[in-house]
Amino acid sequence: MTKPIELYFWPTPNGWKIPIALEEMGLEYNVNPIDINKGDQHSEAYTKISPNGKIPAIIDPEGPDGEPITIFESGAILQYLARKTGKFYGNTERERIEIDQWLFWQVGGVGPMAGQAHHFLVYAPKFDPPQDIPYAKDRYRSEVARLYKVLDTLLAGKDYMVGDFSIADIATWGWVSLWKRQEQDIEALPNVKAWLARMQARPGVQAGRALNAQSRGEASQKDVRASAMFKKPD
Repeated sequence: MTKPIELYFWPTPNGWKIPIALEEMGLEYNVNPIDINKGDQHSEAYTKISPNGKIPAIIDPEGPDGEPITIFESGAILQYLARKTGKFYGNTERERIEIDQWLFWQVGGVGPMAGQAHHFLVYAPKFDPPQDIPYAKDRYRSEVARLYKVLDTLLAGKDYMVGDFSIADIATWGWVSLWKRQEQDIEALPNVKAWLARMQARPGVQAGRALNAQSRGEASQKDVRASAMFKKPD
């Protein structure tokens, strides 16, 4: 009997990637919530699993050679799961290289830039005292806009980023789905808009996005000031 993968998760754009992949790939998994607002990610028990103190992470009890393996970093997890199942990672080495390019484009560009946009547009103004920094807001809003224009160009004439649905789409969707928070004009990105709708229609995306959704909401000023996300760990 196949043993389920242990998923360490919180409902964020990075966190969504892995349950979406697990659902799309048909893999069994158990959910272990890591409440990043309370600082669970900095606990000794969790940093043994994810040394960088971030979500998501997994433990696959049936890893390479049938031995357990622990993996952190969402991009690395997606590559591992795609190799394990043979799904959503192309059919040739050229296709895999193209998927990797766009996967790393998301990991190194879209995620960090959109994350900084969220920080300065949504959270920093709610600090005590408020940190409303016009330069930072414009810097990250503009860089996200540039990246989304790259994505819109890529998607011209395509259903998905590399033609067929892949882990590059899984990695990118969560951040782009929050375009309103990043103060982007989705009407100026018709290919991205259509791709978002196409992604949202997939049952695996819906299931992954719904996981622990009750823990996610629009942060109030009180929530931001109390959150461990914006405090230095002990």
